[in-house]
Amino acid sequence: MSATPVTGAKPYGLGYRVRKGTRLGITYLVMILLAFFFLFPIIFMLVSSIKVNETQIIRDMSSLAAFVPYGELGLQNYRDVFAQMPFGRFMFNSVFVVGSTVFGGLMVNSMIAYALARLRFGGRQFILTLIIALIIIPFEAVAIPLLLMVNRFGWLDSYHVQIIPFIADPFSIFLFYQFFIGLPKDLDEAAVVDGAGPLRVYWNIILPLSRPVFATVAILQFLSNWGKFLWPLMVTRGFEYRPLPVAIQQFFSQDPKVWGDIFAFSAMITIPVLVVFLLFQKWFVQSVATSGIKG
Repeated sequence: MSATPVTGAKPYGLGYRVRKGTRLGITYLVMILLAFFFLFPIIFMLVSSIKVNETQIIRDMSSLAAFVPYGELGLQNYRDVFAQMPFGRFMFNSVFVVGSTVFGGLMVNSMIAYALARLRFGGRQFILTLIIALIIIPFEAVAIPLLLMVNRFGWLDSYHVQIIPFIADPFSIFLFYQFFIGLPKDLDEAAVVDGAGPLRVYWNIILPLSRPVFATVAILQFLSNWGKFLWPLMVTRGFEYRPLPVAIQQFFSQDPKVWGDIFAFSAMITIPVLVVFLLFQKWFVQSVATSGIKG
């Protein structure tokens, strides 16, 4: 029995496969070049951090040799960082402050967004408009009034002065809100019929469905708070409460500058950011893709 040709079928001959393969090859080539472009600073930093000879580091900065691990290599620069300052204390301060801010922010911002997206109450639209308006206000515009306020509270030189003012974040609330309004409301109604209150609906229905947006907000808030410099510099005085960005500025301002030690310090600040992104990248990409479909 002879096969009947399918009407309208497109011929996928050699020419089509060649064109498709060419386009795919060009796409991968562009992606590889972009990856190298963004990875160059990280490679430069990591390679320079293990070069022990300071003269070699300075000489290599003006050539491609800066990306090649050669010559006298070792971890002496990292040992020097720990010997010159209490790096462990600075690392603990950063991890504690950023971790507390991100964890508290995930709970507080998601609850606020849940109330705005799923509940009905007076003034809801005004609050949402106010939150969106707050996104465009830079932190520098409110830094001095906020400093005067926390000084009146007696919060200076502490952990909570670096945590509490940044738990509620307008941009995070907006991201949660955009995600929550896209979830089917039938789930809420079914839970309410079964006797669940708003808090139980949030905990048992909304949270399990919102892992992508939680990962996205966690990454963005981690990046934003991990590199925060101005506020910790304003509200802390000694190493007891200061985080890593302030510490590296003090380290960088020392004379003479030892570039190997500076690169080692920078590498130890950057590695936690890369680890966090790699751990949550699956949910981050999923959240971006989902948001694009909804839009």
